[in-house]
Amino acid sequence: MEWVALLGRRDIPTDGVEDYSAFLGEALKLHGVHLQSVRVQWSEEGWFGALRRLWRESGEWLNKWVLLQYTAMGWSRRGFPFGALAALIILRRRGVRTAVMFHEPFRQGGPRWIDHLRGACQDWVVRKLYAGATKAIFADPVQTIPWLPRNESKAVFIPIGANIPARHRESVSICSGTQKTIAVFCLSDAPNRARELAEIAHAVGSVARSGLHARVIFMGRGTSEASEDIKQAFSSVPVEVANLGLQAAPEVSRILSESDAMLCVRGPLYPRRGSAIAAIACELPIIAYAGAAEGTPLAEAGVELVPYADREALGVALTRVLSDRNAWRQLHEKNLLAYPRYFSWDVVASKMCESLGNHDGRAQG
Repeated sequence: MEWVALLGRRDIPTDGVEDYSAFLGEALKLHGVHLQSVRVQWSEEGWFGALRRLWRESGEWLNKWVLLQYTAMGWSRRGFPFGALAALIILRRRGVRTAVMFHEPFRQGGPRWIDHLRGACQDWVVRKLYAGATKAIFADPVQTIPWLPRNESKAVFIPIGANIPARHRESVSICSGTQKTIAVFCLSDAPNRARELAEIAHAVGSVARSGLHARVIFMGRGTSEASEDIKQAFSSVPVEVANLGLQAAPEVSRILSESDAMLCVRGPLYPRRGSAIAAIACELPIIAYAGAAEGTPLAEAGVELVPYADREALGVALTRVLSDRNAWRQLHEKNLLAYPRYFSWDVVASKMCESLGNHDGRAQG
């Protein structure tokens, strides 16, 4: 059986959608499915040339599932993703069975009038993509997506897996003595970066004031660019700080498996947060903000949730997890149970095959 993952523009410097397709493809092999990744190279060829190429290539996809991978910026230079609809129209005209993977089922926010216009466009596009797809796949539980029609059989919830190799910790005990390592995986762009760093520095400062020796490791997207901001945020915090920037996936796994906790403060923790899934895959307890994880598989993982933007509660929770061996172990064991149940790539691939393999999938229209 052969499927196609249809991707838009490659994201720089890292592409989570490309990683998702690669890990999914490896897992699908065990289920007898070959997943071929194809890009609509509109940023290089222009929309006319890219869609013309898609028309030619899709002529050979009649008996294959095509998984259109949707993010707003993957299909638009400025966040107006009409190109995804154009691609879907071509696939429908070809009679191809098309499933849309909604990596972003909601608009991207912003305070300016252009952000509101962009958001309204994205809301319209995702609804049109949903209406035109044979099957719709979400990484959020469908009951948490308010715009979805109720009791609609084409929508299915399939959690994402980690975009790094899962790694079993060599020791189930937190580090001996008072040395604690706190991981921060990815930072937002400005202006949200300043808020995030202030909250991280305050929480880590609480750990230091409790008598523990803390070490903070920044890595991943946005951290290299934030080097000066990190130095400024931690200038008066007596902790060791390391900024590793972008790292290869196996190295990220190693670092997370050797850390004691992860801080996730890029807004309320939600099921599509890849950094959290990576921590779960490496059995690492997470301290994060509440508001979106409740009622999702994340709530069953080793996650300690505190009220959004409450830096005092964040510091208390982080200190407790790092100083209380039983609290740390409980979160660690929750990850051991949640990962193979919800987030392993084999489970993701199995659910994908169950959702698509038993569907007759004939394109409508």
